Amino acid sequence: MGDILDNSTAVTGIVLSALPVGEYDKRLVILTAQRGKISAFARGVRRSKSAYAAGCRPFAFGSFSLIEGRSSYTIRHIEITNYFSEVTDDMNSVYLGYYFLELAQYYTRENADELEVLKLLYQALRALSNPNLDNALVRMVYELKIMILNGDINEYYLRQCSEVVRYTVGFIADTPSEKLFTFKLSEPAMKELSEFAAKNYSVYITKTMHSLEVLESMENPATE
Repeated sequence: MGDILDNSTAVTGIVLSALPVGEYDKRLVILTAQRGKISAFARGVRRSKSAYAAGCRPFAFGSFSLIEGRSSYTIRHIEITNYFSEVTDDMNSVYLGYYFLELAQYYTRENADELEVLKLLYQALRALSNPNLDNALVRMVYELKIMILNGDINEYYLRQCSEVVRYTVGFIADTPSEKLFTFKLSEPAMKELSEFAAKNYSVYITKTMHSLEVLESMENPATE
């Protein structure tokens, strides 16, 4: 027991993905404040009486007590403080939320300082939980902010935008995530910002996001 305690560590984070492993286990990818993106195994969590089943699914945010191995971690204990049920229970928000998780997983690295991305993701999911905010604007702000944090902004495209959009992108760049999702835009400015965000995305994002494909298929259903 002494060796286990010596090898344990505690992190705060949010579950980005959870995949079944074997008959009863799961492999989680967790974005943490202390160690960036990590992989952790939840042993026996798929058993019917597991106490930690609810904390081993995407969107779960809280404290994770871990045993450190050579290339991954094993979960000892979980205390969840936010399941983001307002997002997961809403069909209009949940797939956008999954996209936010997938984009965070794409951009973050293991053993890197990803605290700002974690803060951004947490606040973006809170924004999705707010019925008074426009999900389309929340998405654009999240996309642009996570790209800015990683230095992925195309200045050529930005210079072609109106002063309003250039100011908005500057505001997104300079504002802490806790105060980021607090503004609204006119319809023309929304349209222009959306066009800039799409162009910028096409330059820097090379991976096909499965959650984004699902989201876009729901927003643009095929017509016969």
